[in-house]
Amino acid sequence: MGKSNSNKKKLSSEQQAALLATLQSRFEKNMPRHKGLEWKAVEAKLKASGDKLWSLQIMEETGGEPDVVGFDKKTGEYTFYDCAPETPAGRRNVCYDREALDARKEHKPGDSAVDMAAAIGISILTEEQYRALQQLGKFDLKTSSWVDTPAAIRKLGGALFCDRRYDHVFLYHNGASSYYAVRGFRGALSV
Repeated sequence: MGKSNSNKKKLSSEQQAALLATLQSRFEKNMPRHKGLEWKAVEAKLKASGDKLWSLQIMEETGGEPDVVGFDKKTGEYTFYDCAPETPAGRRNVCYDREALDARKEHKPGDSAVDMAAAIGISILTEEQYRALQQLGKFDLKTSSWVDTPAAIRKLGGALFCDRRYDHVFLYHNGASSYYAVRGFRGALSV
């Protein structure tokens, strides 16, 4: 997870310029995801939010392809989701949370979705957010993504994940300590 950046959480001016160019290009290529929004306003908000730029950089480095998916008029914040066609490659093969990771006696994955999201400064998509993302395209046709799990389910050892198969979005459950090469997580970030 970009260890060179993980301690300082600040991008150089060159890194900022490169990231902004990538985000602008993606924004312009995917206008249906953010109808009525203008890049200049998004860019101004991003330039004023160095820590959020760092989070977006890590989302990018781990294969998330973050893009703007909404604007909250009340808070004045833009919402970014991971919009990669499949769950981000650099965030796969993880169990759900630290408790699940610690509970594994052997064959532990390298990390958990909840811990990775916290380290990046993003939140794991909720089921509602995941379904909203699927209205913008077809995602996770070959992979699956952990989603934020209600405490009552997590307390019993379970966790939830979603994918898209047969042109439908499905919500499933699994033991929180399970992990698979094709399951990761998608993040959300408000700027």
